[in-house]
Amino acid sequence: MRTVTSMPYEVHETEHTMIPLSDGTRLAARIWRPDESLAGPVPAVLEFIPYRKRDHTAPRDAMHHPYLAGHGYAAVRVDLRGSGESDGVLTDEYLEQELVDAEEVLAWLAAQPWCSGRTGMMGISWGGFNALQVAARRPESLGAIATVCSTDDRYADDVHYMGGCLLGDNLSWASTMFSFNSCPPDPALVGDRWKEMWLERMRESGLWVQKWLRHQRRDDYWRHGSICEDYSAVQCPVLAVSGWADGYSNSVFRLMERLDVPRKGLIGPWSHKYPHMGEPGPAVGFLQELVRWWDRWLKDTDNGIMDEPMLRTFMQDTVPPSTAYEDRPGRWVGEPSWPSPHVDTVAFPLLPTKLGDRDERADEAELTVSSPLSVGQFAGKWCSYNAPPDLPYDQREEDGGSLVFDSDVLTESHEILGAPELELECSVDRPVAMVAARLSDVAPDGRATRVTYGLLNLTHRDSDAEPAPLEPGRRYRVRVGLNGVAQHFPAGHRIRLSLSTSYWPLAWTPPEPVCLSVVTGQSTLSLPLRRTGDPDEAPVRPFDAPEGTPPPATTQTRPGEQRWQVTRDLVDYVSELHVVKDPGGYRLDDIDLEVDERVEERYSCRGDAFDSVRGEVVSRVRLSRGDWDASAVTRTVMTSDAHDFHLHAELDAYHGAERVLSLNWSDSIARDCV
Repeated sequence: MRTVTSMPYEVHETEHTMIPLSDGTRLAARIWRPDESLAGPVPAVLEFIPYRKRDHTAPRDAMHHPYLAGHGYAAVRVDLRGSGESDGVLTDEYLEQELVDAEEVLAWLAAQPWCSGRTGMMGISWGGFNALQVAARRPESLGAIATVCSTDDRYADDVHYMGGCLLGDNLSWASTMFSFNSCPPDPALVGDRWKEMWLERMRESGLWVQKWLRHQRRDDYWRHGSICEDYSAVQCPVLAVSGWADGYSNSVFRLMERLDVPRKGLIGPWSHKYPHMGEPGPAVGFLQELVRWWDRWLKDTDNGIMDEPMLRTFMQDTVPPSTAYEDRPGRWVGEPSWPSPHVDTVAFPLLPTKLGDRDERADEAELTVSSPLSVGQFAGKWCSYNAPPDLPYDQREEDGGSLVFDSDVLTESHEILGAPELELECSVDRPVAMVAARLSDVAPDGRATRVTYGLLNLTHRDSDAEPAPLEPGRRYRVRVGLNGVAQHFPAGHRIRLSLSTSYWPLAWTPPEPVCLSVVTGQSTLSLPLRRTGDPDEAPVRPFDAPEGTPPPATTQTRPGEQRWQVTRDLVDYVSELHVVKDPGGYRLDDIDLEVDERVEERYSCRGDAFDSVRGEVVSRVRLSRGDWDASAVTRTVMTSDAHDFHLHAELDAYHGAERVLSLNWSDSIARDCV
């Protein structure tokens, strides 16, 4: 990324201020504004998230908020109620209180003498979620949003559930917020009340994974904040962005198809990152794109942005399987609308020995599979939100425990753009079962690179709101949607569909081992094939190189560690995935604050004992300056049997060597067709 120090406007920073709310709560904000004598009142752009502006996101914030300010905007970074140095306690995601707070913050910004009265919202992940949700509430000043790596559907397309299956990342993400909620405010900003605020947060924020497990089907809890319930509620322009290695690319397609406002979509090869910091590359000049977006909708500049393709996606070329890529080869393609006039859906039949040609037919045959619990250990993360190495590895070992359907060797290249769909005629031998479907690019040497995948809890075959147990032995016709993707399959390769009855630990296992029977000749895989070279294909303007303003000076105080390790013990047959996410320790030099973090995740099982699956996440975080030394250790363990999920969690907080708080949680929650 190119570091920018010269911009149209000089930038003035208010490192910390408190925004008052109507109930007396005050929210901590950091504000960057252009030189008022030159810029005059300017639009304000809000990023509203719980990730601690003072320390955790400070390096990232410094790279893009001053950039926006230098181009004529008041860039405002506010910590949610109960996070950072803001008052209160944070007790869950996307609460009504959070959205009301956002509306009040926007009104406060619009009323400032340095603001033109027009506002925007932007954010990645949490900030992308609440930007969409607040847009649906239509606050008066809000003129446009930019939502990155977010979703319109909190149940079906978030970190908690996928196709009605409980995701392993539900535990991982809950543990991340468990750790965040255990961090103290900085006494340099809040004074002596820091400890009182800290203890209140730890005692009252609650165990979020417990809440999420109490809502295993689509109910009002998940409908709240899901703008898919009423797309027409959004009346301002929307820029929606994601990446193929992210967990949220599907929402970009839906927003382009179903919103009825000016809108643009962008999907690159990236993980859960802003595109100017995109991994895998190529990263792009996203901040320049943002300035153009805000110029059009907050300053009424006719800059031609809406004359460009509605949807720009990165068509990925074939690559060998790897858990990390520095760059993905490919090219940018543009679509004038979505669904695209350049994409045709073509059905390929599942035959007894292969994936058939589009017109090939065969008699019915039943194929069965009962997958070992080891299938899924090379799946990578549901969402690559720490960036690689957490991408799926070579699928050949996974395929050994799966039903596999290979196409013939391709005689010409194929490109897919959109969401493949599997239609299965099938039966199972248990009342609760799942199917994981994987699409892979198989090279001539046999290496299999997973391209996309989908999950379906078969009890959710007709409804996520009212799942129904299966009748063993009865045939059902079900549809399994795979994640949308843009992928080029070259001539000489094969397209592979693989089906398994478990996918641990990406998804929590069914209560019991399951045998799945698939009826070939009656089952099909539909692929969205993109035609190339159409005369009306939209040209894509080249992206500028990524750039941003300088991050704050930091000093590494402890080296980090990164691990993604699969082990198998052939004495007791225990398999384990051990993940270490450790950025090490570092000091933010300008405020003399030391930050030290480490997270370890372990997901294990024993043989094919479905009641042996176990997830454990331990997080350690420490903040210190001089003789102020605050740290917290959180631990969450989740197991299950045929009837219940079992939770145990611990929190220990320290000031120096003194333990100031110790909390424990234990709970069992009944499985609800999961």
